[in-house]
Amino acid sequence: MKVRVHNAISEIPQAQWNRLVQDNHPFLRHEFLHAMEEHLCVGETFGWLPRHLGVYDDNDALLGAMPLYEKHNSYGEFVFDHAWADAYLRNGLSYYPKLVSAIPYTPAQGQRLLVRPELQAAIYPLLLDRAIQLTRQLGCSGFHCLFPLPEEHRFLGQQLLSRHDCQFHWRNHHYRDFESFLSRLNAKKRKNIRQERRRAASSGVVIRRLDGHSATAQDWRDFTRFYEQTFREKWGMATFNYEFFSTVARQMPDQIVLVLADIEGRCIAGALMYRSDRTLYGRHWGCVLQIDALHFEVCYYQGIEYCIEQGLELFEPGAQGEHKMARGFLPVRTKSSHWIDDERFREPIARYVQHECAAVSDYIATLAASSPYRQEPSS
Repeated sequence: MKVRVHNAISEIPQAQWNRLVQDNHPFLRHEFLHAMEEHLCVGETFGWLPRHLGVYDDNDALLGAMPLYEKHNSYGEFVFDHAWADAYLRNGLSYYPKLVSAIPYTPAQGQRLLVRPELQAAIYPLLLDRAIQLTRQLGCSGFHCLFPLPEEHRFLGQQLLSRHDCQFHWRNHHYRDFESFLSRLNAKKRKNIRQERRRAASSGVVIRRLDGHSATAQDWRDFTRFYEQTFREKWGMATFNYEFFSTVARQMPDQIVLVLADIEGRCIAGALMYRSDRTLYGRHWGCVLQIDALHFEVCYYQGIEYCIEQGLELFEPGAQGEHKMARGFLPVRTKSSHWIDDERFREPIARYVQHECAAVSDYIATLAASSPYRQEPSS
């Protein structure tokens, strides 16, 4: 078997890459990664340089792969290591570049070691060894694998440090409709959600739920404006653009869930979600007119309704946000794996990670005591 480094996803055959993607995961599909590169959402401007790995047999058939980037900042990772970078700087060293296996700007769990199940034992070590070799060849400070699948994290944990964090996810317990979901909540939370939905509806807002087939070019122009407005308000950096959104919608139409809100024929807000075969992923929100409770309706309640209607098992609305608990989302531990090249930093970072994991455990335990459900749903 041969392992190659690819500086563009286009160097890897689309069909071969997609055959390794489990659950039709939208962010791991070749089309999604290629659209980011094609429309300059990654690259030198944003500090994400593609260094994807591919494992091939003697006939050049793709047996395994890893989405991989040389990073020159920590932007868009959602696993925060600024304290580590500061420690390097205080010692006269540079923490950047580093090598990161992740989906840019996307804190969603998914494969990072793309391998058919029967070949995992053989190819997992190949991918990890080559990633560490490449870390040293490029002069990177370390290798970081963000939001891997549990089985990947177990493998990586044998050699890499493990960091923990917390997100808030909604799980579908075979609800018949939105009301059957509400019936599982305690009275206060149930009443609050009904009030929020009534306030949004009484404002005169008309909700449209679209996919890549039904969304028009004007819909994507409107949504791009909302997306960019959010980053202007937060002094952030908008990395996606109209060309990216419209390309992904065209190439992955059945995996797009675009929720738009209109008032008197004018589109004033929207949220973009993506779906796999089992999971809905909330990603972006923006508006140009503030309407009471509209954010909750568009970003959360429409997504929950969609999951119930489509029989999806899980709704991951994005990173952080304790306010999601009051709307039926529960705390879930997320994990990442890290390898540090400089031996002088390995032990102090290991201690840092150990304390952090304990703090996350305490945080999740505290949140669990405030469950919005009358009775905790069974897994």
